[in-house]
Amino acid sequence: MALPDADELESAAAFRSELRRFLRRSEALAAEAGLTPQRYDLLLQLKAAPAGHSTVTELGERLHLRQTAVTELVKRAEDAGLVRRRRSESDRRVFLLELTADGDRRVTEVFEALRRDRAAFAQAFDELGAHFRAATVAG
Repeated sequence: MALPDADELESAAAFRSELRRFLRRSEALAAEAGLTPQRYDLLLQLKAAPAGHSTVTELGERLHLRQTAVTELVKRAEDAGLVRRRRSESDRRVFLLELTADGDRRVTEVFEALRRDRAAFAQAFDELGAHFRAATVAG
């Protein structure tokens, strides 16, 4: 096994640092909006859902959480007035989850505040990817 290249290690370390910075900033902005990081993630997934709603199963897949964890997260967000449930008209056994006006306002506030941070993170990701692609071609 070959030893890691110093530049590759430096790039990976810089990327991890940028990732941590982005996550800390996201957590701080979510807290300012009265959201936990997990709640922000939940609301963001609902905001991004193509149909404007989602199910616990779909959210579990996107959040990489077990169904029981998502169910509890949804229940707490619902109790806080951020999410509402409604029965699916096509399958009455299924509940569709969607943002309330307050949930939409808060997730949008955090999302907008993170615009520059997302751009910086995307740039760090692109630079790391270019470095790794170059190292793969050279190796």
